[in-house]
Amino acid sequence: MAEMMNPYAAPRAEVSDVYGDEAGEQPVKLFSSKGRIGRLRYLSYSLVGYLLLSIVVGVIGVVIAISASAMRSSGMLALLPMLVVIPYFVFFTLLSIQRSHDMGWTGWTVLLCLIPLVSLVWVFNPGTKGANRFGAPPPPNNAGVVIGALLFPVIAAIGILAAIAIPAYQQYTVKAKAAQAAQAVKP
Repeated sequence: MAEMMNPYAAPRAEVSDVYGDEAGEQPVKLFSSKGRIGRLRYLSYSLVGYLLLSIVVGVIGVVIAISASAMRSSGMLALLPMLVVIPYFVFFTLLSIQRSHDMGWTGWTVLLCLIPLVSLVWVFNPGTKGANRFGAPPPPNNAGVVIGALLFPVIAAIGILAAIAIPAYQQYTVKAKAAQAAQAVKP
C-alpha cells in the first residue's frame, strides 16, 4: 500500500538562501535596503560617496558663481547644491540600513543615527557571523575596500586639523598685519 503524503508537512528538500551563491555570500547591492554590508565596506563606500558629493557640489558651485556673475543674480541657483545632497542622504541611509542588517538589527534603528555619537555604533559594532534573518553574510573585503576604509580616519584627521589650523592662521595674519601697521606708524 502506498504511503499517504501529508499535504501540511514541512518540506523534506534542502532549501538554500535566495541571495546566496555557492560560497554562501550575498552580493553587495548599493542602492537597496535589502541585504548586508560589513564595517569596512560601509566606511569605504561612505567615504567615496562623500568625496563624489564634494566634487559635484564644488563643480555646481563654480557653475553657479560663473552664471550668477553673468546674470547678476543668484537667487534660485543657490538652492541647486542642496538638491545634490538629497541623493547622497538617500545613499547613506540605504548603506546604514544594510549595516544595521549586518548587525542583526532592523533598518529602523538607523533613526538612532540622529542622536550624536550613537552612529559610531555602526562603525565599531561587528556584524553577525554567518547568516542571520536578513540573509547570508556579505562577501569578503577586497584591497580597494580596505584602503578606502583606512583612508576614512586619515581624511577625518586632516579635516579636523584644517578646522583648527585655518582659523588660527587667519588670526595670526591679522595680528601680524596689525603689528606691521603699528611699526609703520611709530617714528
